[in-house]
Amino acid sequence: MAKTDTVQAGATRGRRPKGQGPDLRESILDAAEELFSRHGFYGVTVRQVAAEAGVDTALIHYYFGAKRQLFDAVFARRAEILNRVRLEAMAAYQAAHPDDMRVEGVIEAFIGPLLDLSLTQDPGWKNYFRLVALVNNTPAWGGETMHRFFDPVVHALIDTLKAALPEAEVKDLYWCYQFLTGAMMLALSETGRIDQLSEGLCRSSDLQAVRERLFTYCAAGLESVVRRRG
Repeated sequence: MAKTDTVQAGATRGRRPKGQGPDLRESILDAAEELFSRHGFYGVTVRQVAAEAGVDTALIHYYFGAKRQLFDAVFARRAEILNRVRLEAMAAYQAAHPDDMRVEGVIEAFIGPLLDLSLTQDPGWKNYFRLVALVNNTPAWGGETMHRFFDPVVHALIDTLKAALPEAEVKDLYWCYQFLTGAMMLALSETGRIDQLSEGLCRSSDLQAVRERLFTYCAAGLESVVRRRG
């Protein structure tokens, strides 16, 4: 394989070389995603994103406008993928279990696609999940951002859980989603906290261990909340 072919083949995997590649817009989004995931919205400047992407700041303004528009573009890019794969997974689970849906199966359909994407070890997805966790815990505007990008898929989850648990009060299902999303995003952030806490017994990067426990944990909690009213 010629050297140029090797470079082109490598450019299709992972992050593009700074300032190169057929789509500078994507390179800018990759750079902004990484910086926002590390430092948050207010900790990053357009100039820093330009330096990280290897482009001029004018190009960022040309493609995206102000910093908030750049941030929204970063957030929307992968949100569209996540919403699609989760809706497909929940629909497939319902179709396969028309009369015997289980809460754990619904939760696996909702969270499983995120774990699958993180298990690819694509640094972009790792950065994105850390960014979503950060936004989800930002009081000033985080709730509004999550509302704009993720509400339809969350409502689909609530509807599917209600179909699996007809006796559940919708209010309880929303509260349980609140608790579920906290556990989900902490697990996907891979902060290393559990590594230190367990003195190496557990590793936050061990997403297979997360998969073996998280669905069961969330389902048991949700079902206990519903049963307490019985």
